[in-house]
Amino acid sequence: MIIPGGILLWLSSQLYGAAVTVRNSLYDCGILRSHSFDLPVICIGNITVGGTGKTPHVIWLAEKLSSLVQVAVLSRGYLRKSRGFREVTPGDTTTEVGDEPLLIVRSLPQARVFVDRDRVHGIRKIMTQEPLAGAVILDDGYQHRAVKAGMNILLTDWNRLMIRDRLLPLGRLRESIRGMRRADIIIVTKVPPEATPAEMDAVKAELKAEAGQSIYFTTLAYGNPVPLFPDTPPQTVIAETSVLMVTGIANPAPMASYLSTLCKRVTQLAFPDHHRYTESDIADMKSAFDAMEGDRKIVITTAKDAVRLKEIANIAVHLAEAIYVLPVKVQFIENEEEFLNKVYQYAGKNH
Repeated sequence: MIIPGGILLWLSSQLYGAAVTVRNSLYDCGILRSHSFDLPVICIGNITVGGTGKTPHVIWLAEKLSSLVQVAVLSRGYLRKSRGFREVTPGDTTTEVGDEPLLIVRSLPQARVFVDRDRVHGIRKIMTQEPLAGAVILDDGYQHRAVKAGMNILLTDWNRLMIRDRLLPLGRLRESIRGMRRADIIIVTKVPPEATPAEMDAVKAELKAEAGQSIYFTTLAYGNPVPLFPDTPPQTVIAETSVLMVTGIANPAPMASYLSTLCKRVTQLAFPDHHRYTESDIADMKSAFDAMEGDRKIVITTAKDAVRLKEIANIAVHLAEAIYVLPVKVQFIENEEEFLNKVYQYAGKNH
């Protein structure tokens, strides 16, 4: 008997959900052990697959927290070829440490960044090797239940709220929406500038925060494009500029929407999240760039893509000189001080 594709997806989703629920239940009842640490551990993660703006939030919080304590960021180092515990340095490659940890360490010279797939082992190594570390930010560790973080910050994209999503593979949920209950703080990310207080109140009502949970809203603030390679003059995007937007991220829509407010022509060349660029990809970029009309042409990419693109050799000179990076920072819409006070109070409690 041939099972229709829709039913097969539904069955797969049910089986996946059951397996994750059993795993979480084993942690909840103590059969599987969650490890606590004397060092403050702040987890920033999500229950959806990618696209919530996690890395900019990790960078933003680590920068703020660095004014209080020595911060260590611990990441898995997704798609890296190295193994075990490793400190990330600005001179590393994405193959050695992963793109997001490399972006974090290059953005935060005041923080120490480490990778370890085993987060419990990673935190123990940090505590041994970095005795001055005052807090650990656990990057994308919400499903890593072996670590019992002292503060869980859960992110959800305004454009695809986790409450409206479905379990993999039907949707993008990594676990049941009941996983929201473990969060101390929920941040709704990528809120559009035109969102009204009434719309935000409606989202709060839909999320139905548990007692003791706080909900905050952030947006992404874009800066002026900066050259990917040195000795390239700055360039401003104006209405007449033709933009080739090259991305390898989970959700490029907010960036495309922003660029569309600056210029009339935006051509997108989108690759999967964490995409490793090849010389063939660069050839496609060159073809798309050369085909664009107008005297003012520019390639714009993300900071995460930039760390990967910089590792590609033999980029045609005229294309390399046209590649710019669009900086992005997290911006709280309201109650930033309240949020930071919660984090500072937790992270500084033992100091």
